[in-house]
Amino acid sequence: MSDLLAIACDLIARPSLTPDDAGCQTMIAERLQRAGFVIESLRHGAVDNLWASHGAGGPVLCLLGHTDVVPPGPRAAWHGDPFVPVVRDGVLYGRGAADMKGSVAALVIAAGQFVAAHPAHPGTVALLLTSDEEGDAIDGIRKVAAHFAGEGRRIDWCLVGEPSSAQRIGDVVRVGRRGSLTGTASIHGVQGHVAYPELADNPIHRALPAFAELAARVWDTVPYPEFPPTGFQIANFNAGSGASNVIPGSAQIGFNFRYAPSWTADRLVAEVEATLARHGVRADIHWHRSGEPFHTPDGVLREAVRAALAAHAGIKPVENTGGGTSDGRFIAPLGAQVVELGPINASIHKVDECVRVADLEVLVTVYRDVIERLLRNDAS
Repeated sequence: MSDLLAIACDLIARPSLTPDDAGCQTMIAERLQRAGFVIESLRHGAVDNLWASHGAGGPVLCLLGHTDVVPPGPRAAWHGDPFVPVVRDGVLYGRGAADMKGSVAALVIAAGQFVAAHPAHPGTVALLLTSDEEGDAIDGIRKVAAHFAGEGRRIDWCLVGEPSSAQRIGDVVRVGRRGSLTGTASIHGVQGHVAYPELADNPIHRALPAFAELAARVWDTVPYPEFPPTGFQIANFNAGSGASNVIPGSAQIGFNFRYAPSWTADRLVAEVEATLARHGVRADIHWHRSGEPFHTPDGVLREAVRAALAAHAGIKPVENTGGGTSDGRFIAPLGAQVVELGPINASIHKVDECVRVADLEVLVTVYRDVIERLLRNDAS
């Protein structure tokens, strides 16, 4: 068994359900320490975060990943134990194989190979891992980035191993992500009998026109380059006492924005609150800002990823900002260019999650080539 496959299997065998790291980072830290990396543990609350670095000064290249996974779901639906890695017909099965223990293993191998070949390389190469990417993402990279900002530590480039590919390794890379803003609105009304609506105030009737307007609105009058349009979605709507003859006194509506850089969270909050006020909706809204949008324009990092994929995967990637959020949103404000490149994402979070072993081997080669293009010749 290759070192790459051994690390991937070791990681999968650890049931690191977010935020429990289950010893994944300790195993990786011990390996990288033997390779000459300096290990820094940045634990916050119940979350483990690892910064393993080699070299000194700038430029700084951060290889970013996470060791936590989502729950496997009904284990009887799996063809085997989700935490017992199995290779069948060249495919590695297990929870986290694609998201993202396979690419974490590839990043570890690539970083180790680079340092072994270039022990006196310019700048710094570092691996940053968290066990809080699949969860609330409060004590993970968000806290690490705040800690780095407080110390004045800068990251120049960040290569994220998230599963970005669609059909072939490297056919899609992410060069940014939309922001995410979630609201939970508690709508106030007056409970009453359905036969006497004049004595009540139906919060459903109040809220529906306002939220229908928000859902129908075209939020981007001009498309933002390389970004999908800003979107508004209602995720939950709860109201009623269970009786068909009672007008409820309250309703709860959960909704989310995924937004392009043409918007900020503060401006979206103001738009929602103004819309509700115009419709006479009385509401208390709890807001959760998951992260502002970020975008990496064409430059050194994108060029390095593009060249490495052409050389080792024979492919020209589609470069976009689709999908959900990633921890790259916390690294970008440190001044970093951020690109996401990882395995095929077709099976992530699903039963029988898997990744082709050959794809992981390609990723090692591509990751190492990117590191060399950036640091061996000091691309800054």
